[in-house]
Amino acid sequence: MRFLAICAIAVLTTMSVKAQEFSVAADVVSSYVWRGTQYSGVSIQPTLDYTTGGFSIGSWGSAGFDGFREMDLYAKYAFDFGLTVGVTDYYYPGSDYFDLSTASGAHGIEGNLGYSIGGLSIGANYIFNEAGSAATAGGDKYFELGYAFDKFSIFAGAGDGWHTPTGSFGIVNVGISTSKEIKVTDTFSIPVKASAILNPTTEQYYLVAAFTL
Repeated sequence: MRFLAICAIAVLTTMSVKAQEFSVAADVVSSYVWRGTQYSGVSIQPTLDYTTGGFSIGSWGSAGFDGFREMDLYAKYAFDFGLTVGVTDYYYPGSDYFDLSTASGAHGIEGNLGYSIGGLSIGANYIFNEAGSAATAGGDKYFELGYAFDKFSIFAGAGDGWHTPTGSFGIVNVGISTSKEIKVTDTFSIPVKASAILNPTTEQYYLVAAFTL
């Protein structure tokens, strides 16, 4: 895991910048809701990504105005037939970045699988260890099914472990999303996305808006 983090940082800081391969973006969200759980309120979420062929490596973060912080690394490979395989390293600043113990360390490592065909998407995720928790060594699972129509998309996700209050498997993330571009000038527009999200397990509902800079 330490090798993965060091290699990712090395690649991102030493590679040559090519417009068609290297991208930087930032989202501003009204609330940080992920897999049906709210982590913070208004947040800035930057992304730094390098892609070559089907391979991508990068970093994603969230900085909430309420003080919540999350900074992740990821690597993935997208095959031509719709399959994507990846790994994500979740890290929460405030803990020792190089604390790599499997049960109570600073990192949560997750394997990611995705498949898409037409508008249909299927995702499966498995957490090998949970950051900051001595009570579990991992094994948390999350599955999501989605479909993108012309004007909107729908999704439904279920998981166990830290995804639910009791750790038991349950439906946690059901919703609908849509997006549009707000025209600012003749040559500049801002992409805006809105999502209505219901978590049946915790009986919580969220309406989230985001725009990309």
